[in-house]
Amino acid sequence: MTMTDFGRVIAPVLTPFGASGEIDAGRFIDHAKGLLAQGCTALAPFGTTSEANSLSVAERKVLLISLLAAGVDPAHLMPGTGLCSAAETADLTKQAVDLGCGGVLMLPPFYYKGVSDEGLFRHFAHVIERVGDHRLRVYLYHIPPFTQIGFSIPLIERLRREFPGVVVGLKDSSGNWAHTKSLIDALPGFRVYSGSEVALLDNVRLGGAGCISATANVNARMLRQIADAADAALADGLQQRATAIRTEIQRWPLISANKAIIAHVRKDAAWALTRAPLDALPAADAKALIAKLEGELGLSLAA
Repeated sequence: MTMTDFGRVIAPVLTPFGASGEIDAGRFIDHAKGLLAQGCTALAPFGTTSEANSLSVAERKVLLISLLAAGVDPAHLMPGTGLCSAAETADLTKQAVDLGCGGVLMLPPFYYKGVSDEGLFRHFAHVIERVGDHRLRVYLYHIPPFTQIGFSIPLIERLRREFPGVVVGLKDSSGNWAHTKSLIDALPGFRVYSGSEVALLDNVRLGGAGCISATANVNARMLRQIADAADAALADGLQQRATAIRTEIQRWPLISANKAIIAHVRKDAAWALTRAPLDALPAADAKALIAKLEGELGLSLAA
């Protein structure tokens, strides 16, 4: 089986909730389809932006099946499957592979800190061997600001060497372009995605894979324009605009801010809801954010 080409603009899909904290599958599916229609080349449900670590294994399984039942092509899906438990990670990963997903995005086991590369290697080896399927494609999820655990280049090289064609890429949410660049330079053929569109143009021009960005939920069209025009001069101006928009949104709690924007766009207050322990963005803050985006930054927030 050849590697799925997920393209350059992937959205980690926001998860909508009802008033009692239950997942709203209808809104989720509608939003996911809308992101693809707006230019996202693939979707990464159940990542940080999806509040995935506040979801149960069972909820993730049901929601993934619901996406496919609604007609979303599994080849365009990179669901997050990484948990602290290798057994549960393997369980979610096997489901994704069996359903035909093009790949999975896998966090390290993040509870214990200060663990060795050897310990991390054994964890991932156990998961991969337990899934035991040649169709598996793993994208490592490097997000040390949350996990306090990262993937060193020697560890990545070892995983690639031991599991060729299985460990194929990485999302770098370190927030450090120099780190992303070092990965692209050191790992030819490895699909390195930036965790923010701030680095999208630099990533693509250097030979990286693109971005998996939270704000693709609200600015997918512009990010796709940047990716498609990366070799043209006009991409530089678009990148400056996208960076300014991202910078403004991340002045606020990022997940709550994105949800507030969607609630505004869809005229649907329920979209602003988060699952505890996160809080919705206060109404006054949401109003200020949207005014800045639509006014000074000129972002069209039409549905």
